[in-house]
Amino acid sequence: MCGIIGILGRDAEATPRLVEALRRLEYRGYDSAGVATLENGHLDRRRAAGKLRNLEDVLRDTPLPGTTGIGHTRWATHGPPTLDNAHPHVSGPVALVHNGIIENFRALRSELESKGHTFETQTDTETVAHLIADHLQTGLSPQAAVEKALGHLEGAFALAMMFEGEQDLLIGARKGSPLVIGVGDGEMFLGSDALAVAPFTNQVVYLEEGDWCVLSRDGYQVYAADGSAVTRAETPVQGAGAAIEKGNYRHFMQKEIFEQPDSTARTIGAYVNALSQSVELPKTDGREIDWSAFTHLHMVACGTAYYATCVAEYWFEQLAGLPVKTDIASEFRYREPALPTSGGLALFVSQSGETADTLAALRYCKQAGLATAAIVNVPTSSIAREVDLVLPTLAGPEIGVASTKAFTAQLCALAAVAITAGRARGKLSRDDEIHLTGILSELPRLIAETFKLDNTIAALARGMAKARDVIYLGRGVHYPIAMEGALKLKEISYIHAEGYASGELKHGPIALIDEDTPVVFVAPHDGLFDKSLSNLQEVAARGGLVLLISDKKGLEAAGDTPAQSIEMPDCDPFIAPILYALPVQMLAYHVAVEKGTDVDQPRNLAKSVTVE
Repeated sequence: MCGIIGILGRDAEATPRLVEALRRLEYRGYDSAGVATLENGHLDRRRAAGKLRNLEDVLRDTPLPGTTGIGHTRWATHGPPTLDNAHPHVSGPVALVHNGIIENFRALRSELESKGHTFETQTDTETVAHLIADHLQTGLSPQAAVEKALGHLEGAFALAMMFEGEQDLLIGARKGSPLVIGVGDGEMFLGSDALAVAPFTNQVVYLEEGDWCVLSRDGYQVYAADGSAVTRAETPVQGAGAAIEKGNYRHFMQKEIFEQPDSTARTIGAYVNALSQSVELPKTDGREIDWSAFTHLHMVACGTAYYATCVAEYWFEQLAGLPVKTDIASEFRYREPALPTSGGLALFVSQSGETADTLAALRYCKQAGLATAAIVNVPTSSIAREVDLVLPTLAGPEIGVASTKAFTAQLCALAAVAITAGRARGKLSRDDEIHLTGILSELPRLIAETFKLDNTIAALARGMAKARDVIYLGRGVHYPIAMEGALKLKEISYIHAEGYASGELKHGPIALIDEDTPVVFVAPHDGLFDKSLSNLQEVAARGGLVLLISDKKGLEAAGDTPAQSIEMPDCDPFIAPILYALPVQMLAYHVAVEKGTDVDQPRNLAKSVTVE
């Protein structure tokens, strides 16, 4: 989750202001930091690996003059957190900073290398700088070169760019990752969120998906993805409260749902080396896990995190051939589980890293002599400090009580770990690893594409908001997504909902079916779709109001059996459970809004359960 700041200043030196903004953004990443400025049209930069204070030391020794500049604080995705890989990146007259992942950077890099471009880093970001520089060499203006380059980029990104000799120009662009314009008095700003520009202005413009913008000191122009000039509203923000601003979103939950292209890209980038197309797990104090040494895996979590482990159970068994047992943390100790004396690994999943039941289960396993690992969103938490290996999720702060982006980040981390286990245990070939990491890297783009369904889902929610009970059904790896969908609806709309394995329908739940009970089927067209279709027809035959969430092929096969449908983008079955979490989150959100409940702070719930 990289932090971006851009300043098109009037009189004040840019560097102190850039550093001030980066200090406010350091929560977004502190693997490295850097700034670049323009002084009399001349481009120069300073960078440092590690935390922001290291950059401050560099700037103290070698100051950087100029009133125009860009800055970046990095959480490493492509390439390790070294000085060379630190932003800003420069190619010829172009300097830029980037948040996100460029999925097709390898192909672009190869094409540019064939033209004579020489690369100095392992990052995807450097490819964008070279691509723009290549277009500039053909005689295009900076604005035209950026517009042309954006058309070649696949993935999720926020970009801030400046150009040698262009003292009165900043260009920004966003797709999947957030970016805002700060409107000042005779000066302009770019930032990854309002927090970045809050010290300098209280007026911001939130760029919409696909927007790009051209800034001068006199003003700005925003363009839509098709190149047409558009107008975006200016919104006042308060500097003191910018850290918890919802921006142009109605609720934090809505904001966090729409941050998922960014949060999944960060998490995937922490595990997947895009250059080598391999998974490289983080180490804790130099320690790592030998997955070939384990005969059993125990996964323990609560609530939404538990459903993430239920999805991962399929992955670990199918990809790695590793026997798995998943447990709800609050029940784990009290059933006195028979744990292996050797060959066992206990994996704990928690957003906060402070969940009391999960922490108690961790200590139980450590006492039994098991190796321990944790997937957590807070690397300084109690669980993170006590396990042998920390596996981070880079979801960033999640304010809404109902977990959204933390859940999909957990799934991304678990998917990457399962690939590692499969390779180590000889169940996956190198070609399999390349294939699966490539699929995983497509996820942020597909999530951004899924957001096009928001208005459709909002319309469907108006009818569901009238229901007293809702049933969610799924087969295989989508059974946990059905349970997660039901939990989300319960949490924030207060409608009673239950998730079932659709194969269990005839063993009891079918008795609940009537014309007043909506039934949500999570069923992409995969190897189990025919079975799901049979269950769907059984529900429809009994008057059930079926909402089918599937892809184009699945909806065509279902015909007119479902009363309503949501058509998802086509995707590989490996990442389908992560992608299909999006519509059930959006459905729950819009139902809650329709009912007028407190979406971000639902009754009786807290974000982190720190007592039993």
